[in-house]
Amino acid sequence: MEPNKIPQATAKRLPLYYRFLNNLQHQGKSRVSSKELSEAVKVDSATIRRDFSYFGALGKKGYGYNVEYLLGFFRKTLDHDELTDVALIGVGNLGTAFLNYNFTKNNNTRIKMAFDVDQEKVGTEIAGIPIYNIDEIEEKLGDTKVAILTIPGAETDNVTNRLVEQGITGILNFTPARISVPDYVRVHHIDLAVELQALVYFLKHYPLVEQK
Repeated sequence: MEPNKIPQATAKRLPLYYRFLNNLQHQGKSRVSSKELSEAVKVDSATIRRDFSYFGALGKKGYGYNVEYLLGFFRKTLDHDELTDVALIGVGNLGTAFLNYNFTKNNNTRIKMAFDVDQEKVGTEIAGIPIYNIDEIEEKLGDTKVAILTIPGAETDNVTNRLVEQGITGILNFTPARISVPDYVRVHHIDLAVELQALVYFLKHYPLVEQK
């Protein structure tokens, strides 16, 4: 099935599946049951079976799923054979954490460069990644298509407009600002404060199990 025919909810779960299956392959395991997958990625078995059915990978009763077979599908779907360069905008505490982590568990994405206004940071490197002055976006961005925003909310609109003008088509937005972009640019908003509040709310009102 073509990637754009896969439901978005399923597409968001594919990286979870891929990571777990990749770990299984490294451990030398050739098959996995939907129950094992369910417990590992915290997705119910029925949802997993439905997700996998989009790839024709229905599994066999009493056997489960072939790990290598599924990995082949997911690798192609997630473009894991293609390396995607990412630009980080804002090297504060969160941005620095991203640079040190740099998605080491993925083999298809890497932060290639970072930008900041702090002159003490500009011209230095963190984890081997160069930090440029934010005024150099137009000069240094090159063919990069994906950016992570970890800057103050007040600066977001201006920086976003500059990124879009330079060809950025995907933005992971960690700022509280809700940015406006052309239809061809995809933005994923991640507000850590909101997510934490939601977690606390669900813990209080929708407990998963009774505490003993």
